[in-house]
Amino acid sequence: MYKKVVVLGGGTGISYLLRGLKDFPVDITAVITVSDNGRSTGKLREEFHIPAIGDIRKVITNLSQIDDPIKEMMSYRFKTSSDLDGHAVGNLILTAMLDITGSLKASIASLSKLLDVRHTVLPISEDSNLTLMGLDKDGNIIEGEEQITQAHRQFERIFYKNEPEVLPEVIKAIQKADLIIFSMGSLYTSILPNIICKEVKEAFNKSKAPIMYLSNIVTQPGETDGFTVGDHVKLLNKYLDKKKVEVVIANNKKISEEMAKKY
Repeated sequence: MYKKVVVLGGGTGISYLLRGLKDFPVDITAVITVSDNGRSTGKLREEFHIPAIGDIRKVITNLSQIDDPIKEMMSYRFKTSSDLDGHAVGNLILTAMLDITGSLKASIASLSKLLDVRHTVLPISEDSNLTLMGLDKDGNIIEGEEQITQAHRQFERIFYKNEPEVLPEVIKAIQKADLIIFSMGSLYTSILPNIICKEVKEAFNKSKAPIMYLSNIVTQPGETDGFTVGDHVKLLNKYLDKKKVEVVIANNKKISEEMAKKY
């Protein structure tokens, strides 16, 4: 039986996965990418010189055991003409904690305790200037996670401007894991930012835990148009070293009209 599960990802996908996974009798360590530079997160990164905290806030909220009104407050975005416009309450709280503690890991631990989170949430790195880069099929280099998403292109290579210093606790969690999960979500900006790190690949190679991929049910416009499930797995394996994806969970039914309209 899988007791220690490490889930890697970012964005909305991993937060929804963890909302359901937390009800299973497993010990979860969620590893979150921190290279986002859009919306509220991007503004806070620029002003306070911190790693991206928006995806971390989503994950903590979805792992929380507290009442829904508090979760809604954490996700609430201000709509105003002042500098608060667009900022999520939870992002501001995490930024304040980071300013107080000087450590993203410590800030996450404090907020997790406050919101009754019974699992572990870790950033892939505490580097404040982490910048995601993409080399598209025409040889153009796109700088920044938001810019990569907005470019609507397929990429030959995803890499960091500077190799991040991976949090030691992330490596330890991978080494102790019984199962490693790549969450559904954007391949280029949610999953790959975690697995392109050299130290993470080396930890995968040494781990005895199988790697499971939860496949997206739709393609992402401009990035994975025409991709099959196999193409998603092939892309992931391209960035992995010796260790490859061993298990895939994929939808084999037609999605409903309601769900199609959301996408």
